[in-house]
Order: sequence, then C-alpha cells, then structure tokens
Amino acid sequence: MDFFSPAQMVGYLAFVLGVTAFAQRIDWKLKSLIAVECLAYTVHFALLGNPTASFSAGLSAVRMFASLRTRSPYLAGFFLAANIILGVWLATSWTALFSIAAGCSGTVAAFFLTGIRLRGLLFFATLCWLGNNIASGSIGGTLLESIIAVVNGATMWRLWREGRTR
Repeated sequence: MDFFSPAQMVGYLAFVLGVTAFAQRIDWKLKSLIAVECLAYTVHFALLGNPTASFSAGLSAVRMFASLRTRSPYLAGFFLAANIILGVWLATSWTALFSIAAGCSGTVAAFFLTGIRLRGLLFFATLCWLGNNIASGSIGGTLLESIIAVVNGATMWRLWREGRTR
C-alpha cells in the first residue's frame, strides 16, 4: 500500500477537515466543515475505486450544505431515497451498505436533529464510515473516523456538561 499516493493524500486532507469539524460546538460550523470534508472524501473514494462511497460522500456534501438553509422533510426524503437507490445501484459488494447507512444516518441527523442528538447520530454514521474505510483500504479515512469518534464523543460530553443538549 502506498501511503503517499494521490488517493491517500486526499484522505489525509479529509482527516484534517473532519477532526476540525467535530471539534465544533456550533451546529452550522460543524455542518459546513463536514460538507467540505465530504468533498475531499468524494475524490478520495473515487481514486480508491469505491464508487458507492464516492457517491455517498458527494451526496453527503450537498446534503450538509442544503441542511444549512432548510430543514425540509421533503428534501430530506429526496436525499434518503437518492442515497438508498443510487447507493444500491452502484454497489459492488455488501460493504457498500456501510456508506449507504452512513449517508442515511447523516441525512436524518442533518435535517431533523440538533445539539447532542445531531452528534449522536453522526457518531453512528462515523462507525459506518469506519467500517467502509477499513474495507476500502483507506488509511486517512480509517484514522479520520477513529479520531472523529473520540473528538465527537468528547464534544458531546462537553455539551452535556454545559447543559447544551439541544
């Protein structure tokens, strides 16, 4: 495995963006940085030859940007349907279920939740992406999701301690 291939380098960029995102206590900053991280992930997974993960990450970027402007349940339904239908269509193995589940969880979190609940469901999505990244051979992505789980957990703890559950 080439630790410095173009695919892995873009994965390292996603790593930096993701850790920065999940350290945010303000929802709109979290969502904005996740959207940019997802753009890097889109390129990363395309270079790794994982079309389902690449599509899901790209859709997640658009979804996060959209969720900054609206909380429309219809738009959320569109993103859920697109993630499931196109994710299954692009799937090349059962491991595609990881990125599909991550995309669906992220959609529900982005459009319907705030505060600790938002971060809690994104924690589940993180675990799904971790499974995908291990299966894909993504070094930066595996490190990213591992660290995001810790950073997100710590941020949820700080929010809970401050009494900011919403």
